[in-house]
Amino acid sequence: MDGIDAYLERLASADPTPGGGSAATLVGAFGAALCAMVARITRAAPRFAPVHAEADAIVAAADALRARLTAARALDEEAYARVVAASALPKTTDDEKAVRTTSLQEALAGAAEAPLAAAAMAAEGAALARRTEALGNTHLVSDVECAFAFFGAALEACTANVRINHRFMRDAERVRAQDERLAAILIAARSV
Repeated sequence: MDGIDAYLERLASADPTPGGGSAATLVGAFGAALCAMVARITRAAPRFAPVHAEADAIVAAADALRARLTAARALDEEAYARVVAASALPKTTDDEKAVRTTSLQEALAGAAEAPLAAAAMAAEGAALARRTEALGNTHLVSDVECAFAFFGAALEACTANVRINHRFMRDAERVRAQDERLAAILIAARSV
């Protein structure tokens, strides 16, 4: 079973990780891969010589973004695993309850931070897809449209994961700060 098939088996299992945040990073990575593909094909075509330099720049940016999104997948899984571990801490005594609450609140903040970072990458991807579209390779329009759709889906999924963690966080200032960052990311993505 290759990497994608093995990942999908893990995603479909009864284990809490990987979950939606992890899957969102993979969807975003697919968008970045499509931008790289379109740029590489465009770069290889002599008739697109006027945009070859931009195609090269898009390839570099898309490959780097794909690598960052791939790394973000593991970060999201690790962050949520800390929530699961904190939730499993004993809560019989008052001391145990205090330790569990503190651990859980820190883990929830991290579990919101991971998809927040991935959301910023998805918004960056949307801007990259716009640059890829501007290369003007009409034979690959549907691939660029898929990239836009994947980045949009990744952004929506990351947003959902940030917000669900916020529902359980007690540190209002931390929630507010993360929510402000998320709002700025969403505004930037909509302006693409």
